[in-house]
Amino acid sequence: MGTMVRRFPFRLCIVVASFGLIFSSLAVSAQQNTSKRGRKYKTPPPTARIEVTVVRDSTGKPIENAAVIFHPMEGEKDKGNMELKTNEDGKTIIDVLPLGDTVRLQIIAKGFQTFGDDYKVDQAQMAIDIRMKRPGEQYSIYKKHPETSEGGKSPGPAPAPASKDKPAAQPDAQPTQPQPK
Repeated sequence: MGTMVRRFPFRLCIVVASFGLIFSSLAVSAQQNTSKRGRKYKTPPPTARIEVTVVRDSTGKPIENAAVIFHPMEGEKDKGNMELKTNEDGKTIIDVLPLGDTVRLQIIAKGFQTFGDDYKVDQAQMAIDIRMKRPGEQYSIYKKHPETSEGGKSPGPAPAPASKDKPAAQPDAQPTQPQPK
């Protein structure tokens, strides 16, 4: 009976150890099989690094604290906006816009006309230089404007200047025939 008491704990340890090995191998294989767990990881699209420089049109000096607003576009739909401020060199950098997208860039600076334009993000590195203009005089239909004619319509195309080498063609003149000798 003494030997039986000594063998029982030994057999129990072997059984517990074998169950432990079986359960641990099942747990490891379950962790390696990720095809049936939750969402799959999707890598983000490649992004572009866009550097925008904002300067005065008249002097070329940088404009500090200008608001540079990026509107990523999806077709004609605006997907939101991101606003950054320019530093003392008039520069701001953004690097989260995906390649292939279109971005609507809007720049607002105190004392300057608001700027806006669309850009296609087609390169990994882009540099955009913006020259901000001072506000102009308000347009009035009651004043004469040299670049437009009556009614606010633009004048037609200007006639081409006659060349100094050739005489101007006469619209009513008959074409000249070579004289026989």
